[in-house]
Amino acid sequence: MNHSFKALQIIESADKQYTRAIVQRAIADLPVGDVLIKVHYSALNYKDALSSIGNKGVTKQFPHTPGIDAAGIVAASDSPAFKVDDEVIVTSYDLGMNTSGGLAEYISVPAKWIVKLPTGLSLKEAMIHGTAGLTAGLCVNALINHGLKPEQGKVLVTGSTGGVGTLSIAILAKLGFEVVAVTGKPEAVEFLKQIGVSEIVSREALDDQSSRPLLKSIYTGVIDTVGGNILATALKSLTYGGSAAICGLVASAELHTTVLPFILRGNTLFGIDSAECPMSLRESIWQKLASDWKPTDLTILAKEITLEEVPAQLDLMLQGKAFGKTIVKL
Repeated sequence: MNHSFKALQIIESADKQYTRAIVQRAIADLPVGDVLIKVHYSALNYKDALSSIGNKGVTKQFPHTPGIDAAGIVAASDSPAFKVDDEVIVTSYDLGMNTSGGLAEYISVPAKWIVKLPTGLSLKEAMIHGTAGLTAGLCVNALINHGLKPEQGKVLVTGSTGGVGTLSIAILAKLGFEVVAVTGKPEAVEFLKQIGVSEIVSREALDDQSSRPLLKSIYTGVIDTVGGNILATALKSLTYGGSAAICGLVASAELHTTVLPFILRGNTLFGIDSAECPMSLRESIWQKLASDWKPTDLTILAKEITLEEVPAQLDLMLQGKAFGKTIVKL
């Protein structure tokens, strides 16, 4: 297959400046992979925004095509696990980081990165979830497996207007949980209520500066995407036997706390990784996202743009002005 395809490309100049352009690439220039996929939809994530400004912690070599999410149809396969015309999902691993990513009409990837599209999800719906939905599902799964039930009380979601936060809220609301969202964006309040939030608290309210090791018990569960003192405050506010799932560091990678929430209230802290989680767990979560955990109306969680609109949307993400999910129709 020798024809060219359209892709977003990040180009590094001699003076370490980075520009974004929509270019034509050749399929022959893609990395060698077991499966060639014609991408129908991708989704924007903060890692894509970081890659687009040359963050070497995400992408080391340029020119590069970002996009850590992709959903599409198999165009060619050397793997017995996948055949031409199979509908598939690829998220995380190295896609879009140092491997040419989903913000392009084609990707070439190892078979071990691919999940078959589960019954109950369209390719578009799979990308409304994307890495963010998979991560949210892993968080919810950890809390429920620990024993979290709707009747036990409130569940707190930090970073509620980001992709993981948005999907976490939608999944929890579908399962009957009372969800409290943390946000500093007044313009997002109506959106958060629409997707299932029952109470909204400000960032300032979750930024305790008192140095007290424990606060009033409020939340039976926490899904945290921001880290730092907001996470520390949330941990101090868990009820007895409560649990928290953490998956991000938007505010800070540091966590200053004490052991007291854990040894006096029997709390549990789960670390969530969606990049390298085992395929068996990954497939299990996708099955749940396609069935019992599927929000009633996924389309209200995301807006759809074209590849040409991606650079401007990446700027909004970097400025902290985006909320909800953005999917890209290829």
